[in-house]
Amino acid sequence: MTSPTPAPHPAPTPFGARLRTAMDERGPLCVGIDPHAALLDSWGLTDDIAGLERFTFTVVEALAGTVAVFKPQSAFFERFGSRGVAVLERAVAELRAAGGLVVMDAKRGDIGSTMAAYAETYLRVDSPLFSDALTVSPYLGYGSLRPAVDLARESGAGLFVLALTSNPEGAEVQRAVRADDPAGRTVGALMLGHLAEENAGESPMGSFGAVVGATLGDLSSFDLDINGPLLAPGIGAQGATPADLPAVFGAAVRNVVPNVSRGVLRHGPDATALRGAADRYADEIRAAVGG
Repeated sequence: MTSPTPAPHPAPTPFGARLRTAMDERGPLCVGIDPHAALLDSWGLTDDIAGLERFTFTVVEALAGTVAVFKPQSAFFERFGSRGVAVLERAVAELRAAGGLVVMDAKRGDIGSTMAAYAETYLRVDSPLFSDALTVSPYLGYGSLRPAVDLARESGAGLFVLALTSNPEGAEVQRAVRADDPAGRTVGALMLGHLAEENAGESPMGSFGAVVGATLGDLSSFDLDINGPLLAPGIGAQGATPADLPAVFGAAVRNVVPNVSRGVLRHGPDATALRGAADRYADEIRAAVGG
């Protein structure tokens, strides 16, 4: 007697679809979780593992049930060694359990088996650090990201690729023009083009997004309509406001995921103040993008 063939596991819901739902239901806001030393001090916390835990789980408890997306900066946890990474693992699990999506801000980028190992760290479903999406650097060539792209598709996760970043130094690479490109496109434009190809035909949007600074002003010379999300740092302390978003992103503004870190976190450690700040930003962003 032969055993019945096991039923196939259903394909995971892609990150792009889950992100669209979360933004529509909770508002288009991403809160960065950046426990750097100065912020811990402003909360009256010590710059050690105890301060890191208090900071992190105050943010988690205050916001996990209402904010759509969270972007923990891995470096601020890694600096405390294995105990800091353990705090990050727990935070990722608790944020996701409460319905928040986690974009791990690790900006990984390498080649071959090393890139594959980075992908497995953050994008393999059974990894302790499994996240809904990962920030990656394509500046060893977009093709170097293929292990992460493939595993993200398999896991229902996503990527945010550095394309047009807000730091001034980024322009020397991202605004450079490839001599062998007949269209005379900049490197940043090429990255956007690769992402549009990854997202072709996906609905309601693809899972492969770009990092595009909200402080960059008029970007009408770039095609930001990649049918995928645009992670937009720079709102708040870096000087951009929600009202700036339509002018910067144009017709692609509905797919923008505006990131606010210090603008929300400076209101801690009071949980009510943190929630109030996040709610205000979410309302202002929703009003600005018309969604």
